[in-house]
Amino acid sequence: METISFLSTSKIVEALSAFHEALEAHKEPINRLNVYPVPDGDTGTNMYLTVGSVIEELEGVESEDRQAVCEAISHGSLMGARGNSGVILSQVLRGMSDCFSRSENIDSELLTEALTESSISADGAVMKPVEGTILTVVRESARSAMKAKQSGSITAVIEEALAGGEIALEKTPEQLEVLREAGVVDAGGAGFLLLLNAFLHVLDGRDLPSPQDVSQVANATDNSPGEVQIADLRYEVMYLLNAPDEAMGEFKRVWAGLGDSIVVVGGDGLWNCHIHTNDIGPTIEAAIEIGRPHRIRVTDLAEEVMEEKWVREATEGGKVDEAIAPTPVPCAVVAVSPAAGISRIFHSMGVQELVLGGQSMNPSTAELLAAVEHAPAEEVVILPNNSNIVAVARAVDSETQKSVAVVPTNSIPEGLACLFGYDPQADSATNAKAMAELSDGVTIGEVTQAIRDSASLAGAVSEGDWIGLDREGIRSIGSSLLEAATSLLAQIVAPDDELLSVIVGEEASEADTRGISEWVSENRPSVEIEIHSGGQSHYPFFFGVE
Repeated sequence: METISFLSTSKIVEALSAFHEALEAHKEPINRLNVYPVPDGDTGTNMYLTVGSVIEELEGVESEDRQAVCEAISHGSLMGARGNSGVILSQVLRGMSDCFSRSENIDSELLTEALTESSISADGAVMKPVEGTILTVVRESARSAMKAKQSGSITAVIEEALAGGEIALEKTPEQLEVLREAGVVDAGGAGFLLLLNAFLHVLDGRDLPSPQDVSQVANATDNSPGEVQIADLRYEVMYLLNAPDEAMGEFKRVWAGLGDSIVVVGGDGLWNCHIHTNDIGPTIEAAIEIGRPHRIRVTDLAEEVMEEKWVREATEGGKVDEAIAPTPVPCAVVAVSPAAGISRIFHSMGVQELVLGGQSMNPSTAELLAAVEHAPAEEVVILPNNSNIVAVARAVDSETQKSVAVVPTNSIPEGLACLFGYDPQADSATNAKAMAELSDGVTIGEVTQAIRDSASLAGAVSEGDWIGLDREGIRSIGSSLLEAATSLLAQIVAPDDELLSVIVGEEASEADTRGISEWVSENRPSVEIEIHSGGQSHYPFFFGVE
């Protein structure tokens, strides 16, 4: 095979795109690996969203313009960094791009230096570095890459880095007791190795690892029923901060007394700040004293831990730990859900049992029956949330001694809306009637991509077009997702409506979601908008209008 002596910026862009796609495929398995520093279950998602911000920043940048590409990587990763793992990954990418920007030719020596600089940059961002984390994996990858520094081969450098990183990842349970007890490797480290795999994929075409390769040890976290680890520090606080560089030293010292998992990255007046704390107010006040914090995000990690574990066990058919199992009630709800994010929303609204399913994966009567039997009630309401599942759901009643009623919800927005009529103390028939009225009263919309040419009332549809649908069929057609979505909203959201609920799928970018909010602000200013992360495939947006 021909030796690749130089790494072009176009290959860097291709590798980042492949990395983003790999993270999309692996994010749920990586989420399930995460138990340190808190088992928040979103490491894969945060890394995916962070790289997604880089991909958006690279749109419109000439791939051979080295300086522009490096600036886009650096800025995009800083602005889009999510969570502890995402902020550290952003430093890896920024360290690499800063090194690449200093030379016209990226050879084996410069690539080795870039990996070393990435490690130094990541270590420097964390106030209390811990071994057995992504920091260790990045550092050992960089050290191993040194073996091929003089080889003249880009591929050899990355192969050595990957080999060293894989060894380091395997050893992470030896360095962190929490990993050893859970029987998992470090989630962030597993995600980082996908970056190296992505480079090899674009350089010589070798396959990216399958999600199973990352998740093979993930089920080990289920070996201790009833034990749900929750960190002492309950809240994750993140924000972007506009502040002078000279003020950041004192800012970090203040934060050091407020929490842990502190990562502060940036420069030139713009910083991305992350902390786990029990005292939200002072962490934000510290920023106000020196500058302007914005894009503030606060996550209740304790609630997220319990909810994540419940959702995972409920949707995978496992026994839910007694410590977090639903409380017995006269009437329970079983809902069909296509994705973990939507499952979390259902859970927060009182749903006791979840069955994985949707447009492309209809559950069987047996699966729904199992959920009904496991529900902590003798009266049960089923929400099929898809027209293809309604008949299957109705077949359950004759197979159980429990009293089962079906609310014929045909979409996720209908299923969510009808839960406002759910009374766990009422019987299934009473609940079904009240819930059906609310389901019928919500206006729904969905946006997806056409898989074939067809005709519609909205006009001719070509394969690849984005289309907006309501209960009557196709209402809008667009060459872009945002065009189809806003055209649909113009038809289904009236000026006097009160609330628009948006369920964001995995294919929707932050720019698209931001575009939805801006459209509503400009065109339906009196309508309140709520945006939820659903994570569903095939449908970037579900809309519910009330």
